[in-house]
Amino acid sequence: MAKYLMLKHYRGAPCPEGFVPMDQWTPEEISAHMQYMHDFAAKLEKTGEFVDAQALAPEGEWVRYDGEGRPPVTDGPFAETKDLIAGWMVIDVDSHERALELAGELSAAPGAGGKPIHEWLELRPFLSAPPTITE
Repeated sequence: MAKYLMLKHYRGAPCPEGFVPMDQWTPEEISAHMQYMHDFAAKLEKTGEFVDAQALAPEGEWVRYDGEGRPPVTDGPFAETKDLIAGWMVIDVDSHERALELAGELSAAPGAGGKPIHEWLELRPFLSAPPTITE
């Protein structure tokens, strides 16, 4: 089994023909999209391929360590990611081909007018073992 992260993006990937941003969808279209996501996750739970999924809120900030005894440094909001990443799903599948198949199916979630949105998803495998360093 191999774990993969599927990232859903608001923007940043090539724009599918006829794409309508989610902030222009009706409440019913948003509900249908969310139901599709729920049903997709439930189907993967039954096959044992679902690990976790979350939608992300648009607000947030950058945080970094600033030294012993000092509070963390923050900078934000971070438009680069809040405008890009809408949510994620982790799957655990038998092959890369299965991960591609599921990402393609998730890309067909309905959007405006109930039509598949054909969104681009970022599919990334989890690092399975630390890289070996040889000198």
